[in-house]
Amino acid sequence: MPCGLFFTSYEKDDAIFKTKWLKGWMTAFAVFLLTYPLYGQQVSDLIGFNTLNLFNLIFIYIIGAHGLNLLTGYTGQISLGHGAFMGVGAYTAGILANMGVPFWLCLPAAGVMTAAIGMIFGIPSLRLKGLYLAIATMAAQFIIDYAMRNWTSLTGGSSGLIVPAAQIGDFVFDSDASFYYIGLLFAAGATIYLKNLTRTRTGRAFIAVRDRYLAAEVIGVNLFKYRILSFGISSFMVGIAGGLWAFYITIISDEHFTMWLSVQYLAMCIVGGLGHVLGSIFGVVFMVVLPELLRLPAEALTDIYPNIFGIFASLREMIFGIIVILFLIFEPDGLAARWHTIRAYWKLWPFSY
Repeated sequence: MPCGLFFTSYEKDDAIFKTKWLKGWMTAFAVFLLTYPLYGQQVSDLIGFNTLNLFNLIFIYIIGAHGLNLLTGYTGQISLGHGAFMGVGAYTAGILANMGVPFWLCLPAAGVMTAAIGMIFGIPSLRLKGLYLAIATMAAQFIIDYAMRNWTSLTGGSSGLIVPAAQIGDFVFDSDASFYYIGLLFAAGATIYLKNLTRTRTGRAFIAVRDRYLAAEVIGVNLFKYRILSFGISSFMVGIAGGLWAFYITIISDEHFTMWLSVQYLAMCIVGGLGHVLGSIFGVVFMVVLPELLRLPAEALTDIYPNIFGIFASLREMIFGIIVILFLIFEPDGLAARWHTIRAYWKLWPFSY
């Protein structure tokens, strides 16, 4: 009785979707995502919160989490400045949109501007690593946050910047259902890009820098080039996420891009699994859906405890911290590793051990 997977060529062994069963499941999942807006409102009314809004937030955060996962999970460089980099992308897209630049040009410009800023702050990565690099990127967070808050002539300061809704031709993406497809397109594109990037020469160089940077340098890997490149690609992706955020929320301020957002991004990657493409997705879904799930019992208890929402708001950060600590202790490789373990078990069933 066949047990496991057996391939007769390198092409089949290196395929992203290796079996017809997996291809079928991915096709069904794609159909579900493409058709969800048709019945999403009914689902939202049934469970009590806006699921289309939740999906849009997940799509936007997935793009940024992929960027941080590339930098931290694949290249081994810790960053605590991605919240600010997302702000750079958001403000770039918002300012250009107010100048009359089309939506389809604002997003690439947001990514390029953020990549340039990210590469500048990534220069210390040649000499610094680990916690020292994290402190350097934290300085980037404070510097950019200060600029967003005090450069009022450009950003609007704490009053915020109003951004027009995304528009392509005569069609305006001014609702959750219409913006859903933009978010899905970019999230799927970022996922496919990251998956294929990690299979290239550049992706292997990133992993070599992460695992043994001295050995990587000995065999000819240019550490400065690939560390700066990883900062650039990572920042570009989070800049695209910031631009989408600006067009989706339509009003942005410095309060949206604080240190807490940078910590959230890092927590998403840790919970999902560093160095796994699926890790970014699992981590984002977990961290975005969890507050909504916690809110449901809080709403049910409002009649008994009227101040339950205030208590919940103050405890949310503590709950997130406890979750991250538990994952570091009991599942340091994240949800993606657990998912691979489950898949491997059933792949070898009934002879798994």
